[in-house]
Amino acid sequence: MRADVDDAPEDPGSGRLLKIILPLAVAAVLLGSCEAAVRIYEIPHYLMPSPSRVFDSLWTDFPSLVPSWLVTIQITGLALLFSVLGGGALAILFAQSPWIERAFLPYAVVLQVTPVVAIAPLIIIYVPSTYAALLLCAWIVAFFPILSNTTIGLHSADHNLVDLFQLYGASRWQTLTQLRLPSALPYFLAGLKVSGGLSLIAAVVAEYVAGTAGTGTGLAYRVLENSYRMNIPGMFACLLLLAFTGVAIFGLTSFVSWLLLHRWHDSALARER
Repeated sequence: MRADVDDAPEDPGSGRLLKIILPLAVAAVLLGSCEAAVRIYEIPHYLMPSPSRVFDSLWTDFPSLVPSWLVTIQITGLALLFSVLGGGALAILFAQSPWIERAFLPYAVVLQVTPVVAIAPLIIIYVPSTYAALLLCAWIVAFFPILSNTTIGLHSADHNLVDLFQLYGASRWQTLTQLRLPSALPYFLAGLKVSGGLSLIAAVVAEYVAGTAGTGTGLAYRVLENSYRMNIPGMFACLLLLAFTGVAIFGLTSFVSWLLLHRWHDSALARER
């Protein structure tokens, strides 16, 4: 009887609830500790603002931050979209032709290993539109994970199944669409999660380098603007919005991954157990 009680399966609902409560509890403890430390030691707000002052600044400045926030979101989203389209299409070409892969993969590697901070000033100089320059910088960083992961996934199809397709006379298109692409889907989605965060990072870095004021500026410039004015709570408010954006991108890409994999792939099935 004792063994039956110990071996009873856990309630899935309680497990999901615990996954939500634990991060919220940790955040509450950290914010409360920071608030208490700032008040007890009377730390000036221009050195370390309390969380309450940061949230108050976010609430006050939010209407003016929304246009800049939307610019950063737009650049990040477009860079990710173009990375998916370009990286996925080029990965399919690489899988279909080893000669194309040998010819172009080294240049993709060069783009990946070159720091965007180093090439962003040149891009901003040579590209007439600042917005297009920021988009190009973000795309360069987000492009390679999609290309690399999708290429590996296309090459990772079971060789026995590939031989079986050839035995039954399947065309290259049939092998690609019915075998290689489904096999590459988990790899592509893993690259999508990485590229989502990198596109936001690259957009922010490019905005820092550009440092231009006007209607086309994003949140990174607002951080610089607040730093010039020594408005530290305003800086933290902008950083809070950027962090929220990154978490939202990760959550969205994770949901897309779960949506496409949870019915058949082991990586998604194991998370649901």
